[in-house]
Amino acid sequence: MHPQARAFLDGPVRAQRFPPSEELQDPERLHGYLNSIRGHVELPESPIPVSQVDQETAFTVPVRVYHGDAPSAVIVYMHGGGWVAGDLNTHDAVCRYLARHTPAVVVNVDYRLAPETPYPGPLDDTFSALCWSAERAADWGVTSGRLVVAGSSSGGNLAAAAALHARDTGWPALAGQILIYPVTDHVTDTESYRLFGDGDHYLSAVQMDWYWQQYVPDPACRTDPYASPLRAGDLTGLPPAFVLTAEFDPLRDDGELYAARLQKAGVPVELVRYPGQIHGFVAFVDVFDDAEKALAVVARAVPAL
Repeated sequence: MHPQARAFLDGPVRAQRFPPSEELQDPERLHGYLNSIRGHVELPESPIPVSQVDQETAFTVPVRVYHGDAPSAVIVYMHGGGWVAGDLNTHDAVCRYLARHTPAVVVNVDYRLAPETPYPGPLDDTFSALCWSAERAADWGVTSGRLVVAGSSSGGNLAAAAALHARDTGWPALAGQILIYPVTDHVTDTESYRLFGDGDHYLSAVQMDWYWQQYVPDPACRTDPYASPLRAGDLTGLPPAFVLTAEFDPLRDDGELYAARLQKAGVPVELVRYPGQIHGFVAFVDVFDDAEKALAVVARAVPAL
């Protein structure tokens, strides 16, 4: 494990353990926990400068739009947080980096959160923002209409599901998908879950099971391909994908199995596993040296999508 990841786990993470899930069955405890993690915002000391940042509304969904120079694409980005946490601030640095280092306008989506808004509400917001961005692309100077859907963790789940939805409905046309340690299945019994889902590697299997209970309360709906994209019977016709995973992440196999399925379906895929790293590392650009390195790899992949 990378020494910075080990120091992170032994320091701030150890002091903020996930509470026993049975305690969170009580509504008061549930909302106390949600308020605590929703108020936890990680920002770098000096935000990465971009030429312009606008607060807008994509139909009914709040978004933050980051403008770089001479854009030729639009990246619509969904933050992580287990579908229950995260906002425009938690992944602000990621979106700023992409706007500064890619030829793209970046749209950061503040989708509604579970459990107040369960599945498919967050996905509906994602797709609304995607369609809105397709309509606005020309206004931002993106005449090529190149549209990329992106996200990390639960946001990667929403990005993958939105790509499926766009293929199935025939609009909007997507040039690519960027999936950063995405959740692709509701089952937590892969090898990476068995190796790293014990709660000592930032994210645990118990925590992910609880997130799924909040996002998709009805177990019968968790096999829906728009909830668990790995369950989709047909992955042909999807846009080219860039998939990034982390070695010590319980979700590592979620991303890599999905990448393998995409490749088998004839979808061009670039898969990058970051050795020594843990789940969520990309968002902590002020903590992990590998975060900026990984974002640079993502940025280089954008023009090829």
